[in-house]
Formats: sequence, structure tokens, C-alpha cells
Amino acid sequence: MLLLHGFPEFWWTWRHLMPPLAHAGFRVAAMDLRGYGGSDKTPRGYDPYTVSADISGVVRALGRRSAVIVGHGWGAFFAWTAAALRPGHVDAIAAVSMAHPLEMRRAMRSREQRHAARHALSLQVPWRPERLLIADDGAEVERILRDWSVTANGFPDSEASARYRAALSIWPAPHCSLEYHRWAFRSLLRPDGSRFAAKMAPPITVPVLQVHGEDDPAVLVATAEASRQHVVGSYQMVRLPGVGHFPQEERPDDMLPALLEWLQAVTG
Repeated sequence: MLLLHGFPEFWWTWRHLMPPLAHAGFRVAAMDLRGYGGSDKTPRGYDPYTVSADISGVVRALGRRSAVIVGHGWGAFFAWTAAALRPGHVDAIAAVSMAHPLEMRRAMRSREQRHAARHALSLQVPWRPERLLIADDGAEVERILRDWSVTANGFPDSEASARYRAALSIWPAPHCSLEYHRWAFRSLLRPDGSRFAAKMAPPITVPVLQVHGEDDPAVLVATAEASRQHVVGSYQMVRLPGVGHFPQEERPDDMLPALLEWLQAVTG
């Protein structure tokens, strides 16, 4: 099982789930996406084609031909993408806090989802967002974590804030992390975006679990639920009340049983 984090985190976001998943008998690995944490910070390669190749490359490097991919946020975006572009390396996907890429594109026509994703527009200008992410020892990173989560769940605590602020302050990680957002937004108006949409049009055939916080302010529940139409394999949607954008951080004890039940069903 390969775990993929989202913005603005790194592999450590899965710390609550990795031990119990391993105890349940699964071989579990968590990777830093390209440009984050301990991964290479390349000048380019933040498009879904390259990242899907990264994912399949890591699976093979771990000695397996295929794996269950569990992703959060951008990690879930690339789990969906890998299932479409690299189906031979994906046994099943669990998408946490992220809709199917075509639904994310379509939902940007909705005033409600555009408002929820307004941060993506602010990241399109050059260099200012990078400077903001590292200013005041990464205070903006902590603000994002707080704004996208439900305060009552106690996330982020002081340790989480310190770790995520420190990890994203390693240059050029701030620039690399934003390149994902920039590709997604700018590709809407470019031929490579049209080609990507065409590649994502065939339905997903592997089993899919979606986990979504009902109070997620970044990706709306309605946007996530529309992903069902892109799946012809087995599909399950788990909505977590009182949870924001980070279920694995805010309520890991609520997310774990749903994930384990689904994993046992799809892996036999």
C-alpha cells in the first residue's frame, strides 16, 4: 500500500494510520511527492503524467508490480490519475479529500466550488506566493492547516505546525509545491490540459473508496460525490461529519475503520 500526501504536508501526515495498517497485515509505505520533503526538487515535472510515473516507479522500486494507492488532497488527485494512466500498477485507490480530476475541472464552473478553491487563483502569480509560504518561519502554512480543518478536532497541534512549517521552508520546496496548482489551473487553457482530460475520460475500473470530511472548505462534498460517475468498478463513499480537509489528521480513529473494512474487502 502506497500513501500519498497533499498540500501543504509531507509523508508524516500518515503517522497515525501507518502502524495500525501494518499491524493489520498490510505492507505500507509513504512517499514524499516530487518537490516535497526528502524527494528531489526538480525544475519541472509537476504534471500528472510525470507524477503518475513517479508513483509506478516507487511501487516497482519497492519490489511490487502494483499496489493499493491511498492519497490525500493532491496525493488523491494523483491516485485518480495513476489509476487512469498507469492501471497496471494500481490495484485500488482510496481518495481522501479530493474529487476525480474531471469533476474538479467541471466544478470550477460552480460559484461555490470556485469560492472554495479561490486559493488556487492566488497562487498563479509568480514568486509572491512562495515568499508568503516562507515568511515568518512558515506562518502561512499553519494558517492554511487551521483554515482547512475543523478547529474542534485539535489539528494542527504545536508539533504538527512546527513540522509542516519546517518541511515547506526548505527551498525550493515552496516553489515546487505550488507548481502542482499552477499546472492544474493553467492547463485548463492549454492543449496539454485537453489531452489530459481526454486521457481521464474512460471510467476507472479498479475499486475506489472516497473519504471526505463534511466540513471540508477546500473541496466541497458535492464535488467529491460527483466522482461516482467516473467509476465502473466497486465504489464506496464515506462522509465524516465534523471533519475538514484533513481526515487522517483530524479524526484518524474515525477514518481507520472505514479504510480497513474497505481494504479487507478489495484485497481479499
